[in-house]
Amino acid sequence: MAEIASGRVVRVGTSTGGYDVVVETGAIDRMPALLRAHAPAFRYAVVSDSRVAVLHGQAVRDRCAEAGMEADLFVFPEGEASKTRATWAWLTDEILEAGHGRDSAVVAVGGGVTTDLGGFLAATFMRGVPVVQVPTSYLAMIDASVGGKTGVDVPQGKNLVGAFHPPNLVLVDPAVLATLSREERAQGLVEAFKHGAALDAAYFEALEADLPGLLDARNDVALRAVARSVELKARVVEADEREGGYRQVLNFGHTLGHALEAASDYRVGHGTAVAAGMLLEAELGERLGVTAPGTRERLERGMEGLGLPMLPALDPERVVSYFATDKKARAGRARYVLLRRLGETDSAGGWSREVPPETVREVLDGRIV
Repeated sequence: MAEIASGRVVRVGTSTGGYDVVVETGAIDRMPALLRAHAPAFRYAVVSDSRVAVLHGQAVRDRCAEAGMEADLFVFPEGEASKTRATWAWLTDEILEAGHGRDSAVVAVGGGVTTDLGGFLAATFMRGVPVVQVPTSYLAMIDASVGGKTGVDVPQGKNLVGAFHPPNLVLVDPAVLATLSREERAQGLVEAFKHGAALDAAYFEALEADLPGLLDARNDVALRAVARSVELKARVVEADEREGGYRQVLNFGHTLGHALEAASDYRVGHGTAVAAGMLLEAELGERLGVTAPGTRERLERGMEGLGLPMLPALDPERVVSYFATDKKARAGRARYVLLRRLGETDSAGGWSREVPPETVREVLDGRIV
């Protein structure tokens, strides 16, 4: 991780070379120069949702125009409900009608929905054009914009249609976090706690200590946490770019978390669902004798200060119905990432494993009914 005057640069290695994640306060002001250096193009298609377009997307387009770079802004309705094939098709048509071609690049400005959708758009437009990710939420900065996974949701579950398409650049400006609500910050910080829980106990404890500043979007604290999460994720991605094995550790809490989201018709926030998934999967591990006793309680105590909404009552059988379509499932059977202890993922027999269905139902019956 390289230091720069007002931030840090994390290099993510890929099979095609790699890309930089610039974590820098005020980085958006340097957007034109960074685009020219990392993703030179004849035209830029700036993609944002209807909320972020007003806050940041238009500003990105305007900075490009002021620098003599041709850029158009394309706006879609905000929310997870827009992360669909229908929105992808509509955006593709709009960009084509605006005259963009193989010499264009996509600039995705927004949260996790936008970075996933914008990345998928870039992966498929003209069979692939460059994409620059400009995440504007903790969730997108810490997780969704880094790693090259793109996609959309379908009725059967989250992110089941997509492509691996590494960005040319990820541009993280912690200053934009001030435009989020405290609850939105809390939802995104769950992914940082996941990195600590699965990979680095000291980082988990640092997040716990820094939580007031993180929730207040203090630039120095946010920059430090985002850079560490990106560094941890970069190491995993470099070891397993296409999620063939080790990269599954980043899905701790997500087998159950994604199922909880889907079973609630996405009324439950991603952070709330993943936090619950982490606790449930830690409990599974403890029951199986894989996870050190007390780990679930330690996770719960560490994330307590986030003040996440309570998970509503959900039908356990409906939750279970989504397991077969989880990306880690094999032969229609769900697989779970389990911890050995805080900061260490179990690797016995692979980085994810099957769990007896009756054990899963017992845990669900006891916690979500």
